[in-house]
Amino acid sequence: MNFILKIVLTAFAAFALASVLPGVEIVSISTAIWVAFAIAVLNMFVKPLLILFTLPATIVTLGLFLFVINAIIILLAANLVGGFIVTSFFSALLFSVLLSVFRSSLFKLLKDKKKE
Repeated sequence: MNFILKIVLTAFAAFALASVLPGVEIVSISTAIWVAFAIAVLNMFVKPLLILFTLPATIVTLGLFLFVINAIIILLAANLVGGFIVTSFFSALLFSVLLSVFRSSLFKLLKDKKKE
């Protein structure tokens, strides 16, 4: 149940960000749910491999290369899900950073409500 709630929260955050950011478009809320699911699957399976292969670059940049990896995950999700359009690498980078901020704040609120 927690996984489904996280997917739904991520979908709403992605849909809201896509309506505000230039260069990112999500055509419907159902597409946003598929985008959230694709991002979750890519973060689970592809992201650890990318981190492993780019470990020297990540160490040299003191972890800043992880932003690039997140943008690559967003671009891969855009290629996998129809109706999710990202026009440039910079748009993907900005979208991934803002989505991470929104997701972490939403998940923190979710944890705080569970404690009460």
